[in-house]
Amino acid sequence: MSPTGSDAPFASQADAHGAARPLETLGAALLDIAIQLGGVGLLAARAARRLLPPRLDALELGRQLDRMTSGSLAVVVATALFTGAIMVVQAAPMVQRFEARELVGWGAGFATLREVGPLLIALVFNGRVGAFVAAELGTMTVTDQVDALRALAIDPLEHLVLPRLLAMLVAIVALTVIGDLVAITGAVATSWLLLDVDPRAFVHSMTELLGPADFLVGCVKSAVFGVLIGLCSCHFGLTVRGGAPGVGRAVHSSVVASAAGIFVLDYVSTFVLE
Repeated sequence: MSPTGSDAPFASQADAHGAARPLETLGAALLDIAIQLGGVGLLAARAARRLLPPRLDALELGRQLDRMTSGSLAVVVATALFTGAIMVVQAAPMVQRFEARELVGWGAGFATLREVGPLLIALVFNGRVGAFVAAELGTMTVTDQVDALRALAIDPLEHLVLPRLLAMLVAIVALTVIGDLVAITGAVATSWLLLDVDPRAFVHSMTELLGPADFLVGCVKSAVFGVLIGLCSCHFGLTVRGGAPGVGRAVHSSVVASAAGIFVLDYVSTFVLE
C-alpha cells in the first residue's frame, strides 16, 4: 500500500535519505583519500627538508638496509625465477606458430626489464617490507615510544623515518636488479628446454634489440616505487589510532594504498620515460 495522509512526508524523507546514503559514503571515502594523500605529501616534504643537508641516523640506516635486503632476497629470487619461466611458457604457442624463436630473448628481456621486474618485485616488497615497517612504527606509536623520543629531544623523522625511507629506496633497486637477472635466467632455461632456443641466441637477441635505457627505466621505476612504499608505510605507522586494532588497520591501509599507488605511478612513468 502506498503511503497516504500524514505518513507520506516521512516516507519521502526516508527515500531521500536512502538515496543520499551512497553519495555520503562516496564523499567520505574521497575525503579520507584526500586526507591520507595530504599526510603522505607533508611527510615527503618534511623528509626532503631533512636531506638538505643530510640529517639521519647512519647506524639505523645500515641496520634497516641489511634487514630489508637479506630478508627479502629469497622470496624475490623465487618469484623472479618462476616469473621468467612463466613468460616463456605463455609465449610458447605463438612462438611455435609463427616460428619467431629469434624474438624470444627480446620479448622476455623487454617485459622483464621495463615492466614485470620492477612492478612484481615492488608488490612483493610492499607486502613484506612495507607491511613490516607500518606494523613496527604503528606499535611504537601506540606504546608511546615515539612520544618518548620527542621527550628526549630526538626527532622521530631523523631517527625512524629517514633511515627506513632511504633503506627502502636502495634495497628495492638492488632487489630489482637481482630479480631481473634471475628472471632472465629462468626465461633462458625455459626457452631452451621448451622451445629449443639456444641460450646464446637468446642472449644475442636480447642484447641486440635492447639497450641500457631499458634497464635504467626499470631501475628508475623501482626507485619511485620504493619511495612511495616508504612514505605510505611510515605515514600510516606514525598516525595509528586505536591501540592494537589500529595497528592492524594501519598495516592494511598501508599495503592497499601502496599497491594502488604502484599501479598509478607505473602507468604515469611508462608515458614519461618512453
